[in-house]
Amino acid sequence: MFEQLRRASDRRRHAQGEFAELFRPWHAAERGGERVALDCETTSLDVGHAELVSLAAVRFDAHHIHTSSALSLYLQCPQGLQGDSIRIHRLRGIDLHGGEALGDALRQLLEFIGNRPLVGWCIDFDVAVINRHLRPRFGFDLPNQRHDLARDYARRCKHEQPDAAPDLRFEAMADALGVPVIGRHSALGDAVTSALMAQRLMQAPLSPSLASQA
Repeated sequence: MFEQLRRASDRRRHAQGEFAELFRPWHAAERGGERVALDCETTSLDVGHAELVSLAAVRFDAHHIHTSSALSLYLQCPQGLQGDSIRIHRLRGIDLHGGEALGDALRQLLEFIGNRPLVGWCIDFDVAVINRHLRPRFGFDLPNQRHDLARDYARRCKHEQPDAAPDLRFEAMADALGVPVIGRHSALGDAVTSALMAQRLMQAPLSPSLASQA
């Protein structure tokens, strides 16, 4: 309830402002049904402390993934960058030399996504981390619709094979859907792989062989 009230308040305050496009209702028929696959690499899996290291977003529809116009940003090295996260995303402080300031990166992201729905694997985490940095700087949370690929995949498997126990790990889902994993744990690679998985889930139905792998 609190989140709904805050979203309504954000919409009232910003619907006529600089980022009015974000708050305009999205319709599936516009822009060919474009959505945005989103992924972030962070210093931690703790939403309350995670800092952004890199982020990427790629627009796609049911038939095309627009990789040539994708947004891929490295941020200035955050204070919380330590060995545990470096072992996952393989980005060291030296790799982030010349990275974007956080506020500038967030502004580029807002301009890129517009009012399109956001898609990603466990996307609630990415959005929560972004919102924790976005609200103090811009005064609102991301208002976009969002679709979690793991939830969508589990729902499809349950519908088509009620007794299935789907493996919701990123790599396992990609394998079951026949999608290549591109640059795992790089923001752009994970965003493109997420777009491919989303496209596959748009197709109906999943083949019996795919459902049986779940």
